[in-house]
Amino acid sequence: MAKKYQHLFFDLDHTLWDFEKNSKQALIELYDSYDWQSILNLPVDEFLQSYYQKNDEMWALYRANKIDKATLRHRRFAETFAIYNYEHDEKVANFEKDYIHLAPQKTALFPGCIAMLQSLHDKFPMHIITNGFEETQHIKLAKSGLSPFFDKIITSDKIGVNKPEAKIFVEAMRLAGADRQSSLMIGDNLLADILGARNVGMDQVFFNPQSNQHQEKVSFEIKALSELPGLLL
Repeated sequence: MAKKYQHLFFDLDHTLWDFEKNSKQALIELYDSYDWQSILNLPVDEFLQSYYQKNDEMWALYRANKIDKATLRHRRFAETFAIYNYEHDEKVANFEKDYIHLAPQKTALFPGCIAMLQSLHDKFPMHIITNGFEETQHIKLAKSGLSPFFDKIITSDKIGVNKPEAKIFVEAMRLAGADRQSSLMIGDNLLADILGARNVGMDQVFFNPQSNQHQEKVSFEIKALSELPGLLL
């Protein structure tokens, strides 16, 4: 059994909210409604592969504080369509806006998410620390039924720095009235969540559903969210 923790801090995307599944569903729906396959003569799977690569590139720049939110949102789509020599700014801009509206309303969660939160909710104050955007993350939480489980929602957008920078973890603990010794961070990203938390003295749970190999020393590691209550109760 783990030591007695008093506050649990969760990452949102890729840990609780299934970003890949929700994003893909939204993109496929919009790709069809915009008839991009006919316009670009391009199957949706090929478009998605290009988009995911550009999206990852833009998020890496955003996490490094090299671009802002508006630039990330614009460039990931504009540069994807530019690969296929399509640069109709208005249509691409509308596609971007529709995606930003639709994707956060999707509700796929990782298996066992709700049951895990229900088992812990009346025993621990629980909070979110996310690198996502303020308005988007609150929509995700509300639409997927996660909001009632969490006391404090801390976004990098609002705090002004991204995980793994120490400031966002320190500010999250301050807002929650928590200290490092009794706080636990749960997340899927070794750099942003695990090393970020470790560097400020928080214990960590690495959520590793694909059992990816790594050399980092972590406090705990789980493959399924259903394992978490067993560590804590």
